[in-house]
Amino acid sequence: MAAYQDHFFTRGPSPLARLTFFSLFAVAVMIADHRFQALGVLRQGVSTLLTPVERALMWPGKVGRDIGDYFIAQEKLLDENKALNDKVLQLSAEGQRAQLIAAEQEHIAALNAANLRFNRKGVVAEIIRDARNPFARKIVINRGYADGIKLGSAVIDGNGVVGQVTAIGATSAEVTLTTEKDQSIPVMVIRPSRLTVPSAEPPSEAAATTTPATDTVSASQRTATTRERNERGGLRAVAVGSGRDGKIELPFIPVAADIQVGDTLVTSGVDGTYPAGLSVATVTVVDKNPAFSFARIVASPATAPDHHRFVKVLDTADASYPQVDPAIADRAGQEKSALSKREAKLDAKRALRDR
Repeated sequence: MAAYQDHFFTRGPSPLARLTFFSLFAVAVMIADHRFQALGVLRQGVSTLLTPVERALMWPGKVGRDIGDYFIAQEKLLDENKALNDKVLQLSAEGQRAQLIAAEQEHIAALNAANLRFNRKGVVAEIIRDARNPFARKIVINRGYADGIKLGSAVIDGNGVVGQVTAIGATSAEVTLTTEKDQSIPVMVIRPSRLTVPSAEPPSEAAATTTPATDTVSASQRTATTRERNERGGLRAVAVGSGRDGKIELPFIPVAADIQVGDTLVTSGVDGTYPAGLSVATVTVVDKNPAFSFARIVASPATAPDHHRFVKVLDTADASYPQVDPAIADRAGQEKSALSKREAKLDAKRALRDR
């Protein structure tokens, strides 16, 4: 019994002695490691053995963080994509709006440029809708008698004649287009190749004061000049809208009339509504059948009111006509003065011959 108890209750060093021994041993190991690097190999071996264990223990936390970062990045990307899409839509709308404003400014500049030649007052109006009748060639503008619009006023754009005001209200007016059926405009046929004026120098005084032979030559030159003027004067006619396909026709034109494809129709100004010189249409079809008395002539309108938003309503009280080019006016005055001198000399010679 005693032996059993001695073996069961065997006692070693006291706890204080153990603490002191291990403390001194630890201090000695630290001093040896610090001074002599004695435990470097041991430390490396232990680190090599514990690295896989450390990574295995850190793997669940790393996976959790990666999953959280993935969802955060995904949400952030979705928000950024949404913001970028909104920005793209906004910029696209702004770009289209800028293009529309630029086109409107260009069209309004073309409307204002018409004043430089025709010197007519007017009101710029916006096209708000087409006529309710789909078969009618009419538009409605946002100007009425409150803005000074009057019945019968001519409506133009930057290219030429659009139509005429046929109905008027307080804040709106109805414009009948030139392509409407039975809508007529007095026009004159102009050939583009004949628009240039020959740059002839005015005759000198010496050339007009000598022999009868010189007078005969001057008379022939005067006849040639008169013929050229008559050719440049063009054919007068009345353009009527067809109403079917947006074209303009010239009825009752003789088959022998001098008119060709490509000729330009401009307002003649004889009706007192449209100022002279406004472009109306361009001849596209000339059918001269000898079996008929009149030719079939179709023209394409110079304007396209369905392609823009603004037109200009001319003031009917202003009766000014297109301004003449100063160079052409001076040349015409010199030619007229020279012709008057020649005619006076010829009259004086005829009077002497009669005596």
